[in-house]
Amino acid sequence: MTGSGANYGDRARIGMLLPSVNRAAEPQITAMLPRGVSLHTTRLRLTSSDDDAIAEMVSDVERGAQMLADAGVDLIVFHCTAASMFAPGFDDGIIDRIEAATGRPATSTSKGCIEAFGKFGATRITLTTPYVQATNDREVVFLKSHGVDVLSETGMGITGDGGAMLAVEPEEWRRRVNAQDAAESQAAFISCTAIRAVEAIAPIEADIGKPVVTSNQAMVWHALKKLGIDDMPTGYGRLMEG
Repeated sequence: MTGSGANYGDRARIGMLLPSVNRAAEPQITAMLPRGVSLHTTRLRLTSSDDDAIAEMVSDVERGAQMLADAGVDLIVFHCTAASMFAPGFDDGIIDRIEAATGRPATSTSKGCIEAFGKFGATRITLTTPYVQATNDREVVFLKSHGVDVLSETGMGITGDGGAMLAVEPEEWRRRVNAQDAAESQAAFISCTAIRAVEAIAPIEADIGKPVVTSNQAMVWHALKKLGIDDMPTGYGRLMEG
């Protein structure tokens, strides 16, 4: 018999608005969610991280959110780090639009990441991404607006290629974060929902002795908290502990 372990969300259902090129978020998030919490996804077309592409993706937010509401989700997450950190306040506008269109509570990747840094009192971090420089620059400005200073940042120049982002091995993220670490940094941030970074969290934390925050990990932690669910997954770093 197959399907006996199916998860129908008897405790909670999370609705996720996800960039169309993303191949990593759903398997990672599904693996992290506790039993009885299900994930339901609607995709928004995004094939680049430039201004026009992000504007086009965000223009379809209401329609995507309404389809998630049709599935009876308890929370809707706009899950794209680069777009939700596009500019200070940009994420608030998206959340307001989702909630107005659906009557359901909503949040974003950016909110989860900022809350995660707050858990650790981290106001000085390093930023590691697969992005082009313009996207990194926008995230630095966004994080600064929330009291988080980026001491160093590095990207890989990838834009709109979900396959290329997925192809970066977890060990490469570990190497890059370790190379960036500085004595004065309080946490490491690996930004992007489309990469295999969750596998590197525990090894990096062991290497640098500091918390590591990734986009998918932070979203799961933040969403579960908003849903009032306390049984966090294990093996995904200090954020999920305590």
